[in-house]
Amino acid sequence: MNMASASDQFLIAIDVGSAKTCVLMAEACDHGMRYRGHGISESRGSRKGVIIELDKAVAAIQEAVEQAEDRAAAPIEHATVGIGGAQIRGLSSQGGLSFGTRPREIGREEIRLAVDKARAVSLPADREIVHLLPQQFILDDQAGIRDPLGMMGTRLEVRVHIITAAASAAQNVITAVNRAGVHVDDTVFEPLASADAVLRSDERELGVCLADMGAGSTELIVFREGAVAHTGAISIGGDHFTSDLSVGLCTPGLEAEKIKRVYGHTVVTLIPDGNEVEVPSVGDRPSRLVRQRLVGEILEPRARELFELMRDNLRHAGALDLCAGGVVLSGGASRLAGVLDVAESVLRRPVRLAWPLPLAKMPAMLAEPEFASVLGIIYYAHRARIARGIQDERWSSKLKSLFALKGA
Repeated sequence: MNMASASDQFLIAIDVGSAKTCVLMAEACDHGMRYRGHGISESRGSRKGVIIELDKAVAAIQEAVEQAEDRAAAPIEHATVGIGGAQIRGLSSQGGLSFGTRPREIGREEIRLAVDKARAVSLPADREIVHLLPQQFILDDQAGIRDPLGMMGTRLEVRVHIITAAASAAQNVITAVNRAGVHVDDTVFEPLASADAVLRSDERELGVCLADMGAGSTELIVFREGAVAHTGAISIGGDHFTSDLSVGLCTPGLEAEKIKRVYGHTVVTLIPDGNEVEVPSVGDRPSRLVRQRLVGEILEPRARELFELMRDNLRHAGALDLCAGGVVLSGGASRLAGVLDVAESVLRRPVRLAWPLPLAKMPAMLAEPEFASVLGIIYYAHRARIARGIQDERWSSKLKSLFALKGA
């Protein structure tokens, strides 16, 4: 097998987070996909999901890419890259066209023209469209149609959800990956990708919110009746909990991170009263023993703030009432003890952790909520590749790919 055809079988995902950069390589095979290799490096040069020092970000990507190449014994030349951060915005739009008084058959061109009308929204010059996602078609006031191809009507409208990113933030991620020697095939909003790895079809139908709690920010995506109804972002993530502990306990950031992971809890009343934690001091001062409940007293208000902002974001968009199937939490910050309890009490919805669907032969350590994004990107890229490959068999599949892929 020559190198070009070998490389075509590989799917590569890159997730440049604020805390860690992950690269995952999978191989398409007859029965789906199987794991080939992965790399994880400590992220440098990015904050709140946005790259602020290009050279450091490039070095972190190169480190993770080299680890993955070594494990896979194969070169990484191209990838699908996740886009996230507090700068993501979502909006819904509707547009359509009339065909006169006589009904006509809806063909591919009519669908494309209706989509073009719906996407013709004025965006600020500094924003770009990452995804154009269908919610539903409306044919002669008959709503809820998923694929109107071949139907008859005099007016066709489409409702779409448009996900936008700050153009500079998205471009900087692409530039960093390119400079690390990898060509970017496609970009994807990370929670949209994560959904492929963690959400069940019945949740998407009933209505569900997936919240990807990263180090720098928390991104939201709401599905209802199988379609994206809302997207948004909140500028609080796991780093804010660590920073609060660092300041509140007067301890270095690295020590605060360790304390958060081992002793952190966001519900004070669930922490045994007598427990104590050793806290290293800054400078040459000796370490101290503090009550574990003090750690909880610092973390609980931040957790409540995060979920109150999430509740307000969803409520303002009219999306909270759509989440009858509850809320699913992914990302590293979702692992903090007590987070599910706080989320349920603030959002008043059932909440669960996101356990991603593992690839065949994948190390068990990757089947965790913090790797939902990078696994989701692999599933998304695989689905997109299949959709691109179907040209004439089924227009509905092609229609899905039209919306699922960037630049539709």
